[in-house]
Amino acid sequence: MGLIKNYKFALKTALLLTVLLTLVISVFLYLFHTVIILQILYFAIFCYALSFAAVQYRVQHFIYKRVKQIYDDLKLLESTSYRKKRITTDMATLIQEIDKFARDKKIEIETLKVREEYRKDFLGNVSHELKTPLFTVQGYLETLIDGAADNEKIREKYLDRANKGVERLIYIVKDLDMITKLEVGDVRIEKQTFNIIELVKSVFDLLEMKAAKKKITLTFDREYLKPILVSADKQKIQQVLTNLLVNSIKYGREKGTTEISVENLTKNKAIIRITDNGEGIEKENIPRLFERFYRVDKSGSRKEGGSGLGLAIVKHIIEAHDENIYIESEYGVGSEFSFTLEKVK
Repeated sequence: MGLIKNYKFALKTALLLTVLLTLVISVFLYLFHTVIILQILYFAIFCYALSFAAVQYRVQHFIYKRVKQIYDDLKLLESTSYRKKRITTDMATLIQEIDKFARDKKIEIETLKVREEYRKDFLGNVSHELKTPLFTVQGYLETLIDGAADNEKIREKYLDRANKGVERLIYIVKDLDMITKLEVGDVRIEKQTFNIIELVKSVFDLLEMKAAKKKITLTFDREYLKPILVSADKQKIQQVLTNLLVNSIKYGREKGTTEISVENLTKNKAIIRITDNGEGIEKENIPRLFERFYRVDKSGSRKEGGSGLGLAIVKHIIEAHDENIYIESEYGVGSEFSFTLEKVK
């Protein structure tokens, strides 16, 4: 059946030519009163075979040349790769292949359009994030150059502010470098066994002063008397905890609480939860929360500093561990970020 399908066009065309030519020859012989059935039968067989071969050959080359020309013109397929394919005169199969080709290219074009929009947004966001600290540093330096440097008090004040602007630029560039490496898979995950409770305590110590400015309490949900051992890249998980806690403090309520709990999710998985009673996140913002530079509060969040890449980095680090990260939030009540890690017995 597959063979008949491949040569259906040539078979039908050859049959039509054979019938027409046989009728013409039969009429011609009849007029001369020399009709011989056996000769007409031989002629029909010969004519059919010859017609089939000629039609199949010509149509194959016609289709090949036309389709190959389309591919060559579009530069989407090398002629050598197309030449390896079997050429038939089955129009239905050819139409299906062209339709599939068109659908695939449509999907590819749409994907490229999405990527182009993403690229434009990314460049716009990078420009916006770098512009503020750059202009700040430039403003302070120009003021000092114009004569303010003669005043020792103003000089020290402006140099300190310019230095903070440079630190913010370095912070943004470092985060950009980190997320770029994570996205292209250029960051190695070096797993080791460590006590997640001790790591959380060390992050608490690092952020104690930052939390104290807003009178936010960093605490565990309970006292952990025994260590909980996990297998992960300790440095990367410390960054995850730091970014999540900084985010919680940034959007936390003054005199609020940020609580961490470590629970057994499955026999070999632990889940770490970071819960706060801050301002919470509206539902429409949650799906985009891990996008680069996406900010829930477009105005106020920049006053708090940060690169706008913290949560995106968190997501990539957790996914690089083949683990999952979750978020639950209710606007006006608070948020909970949680992620899984492999446990060690």
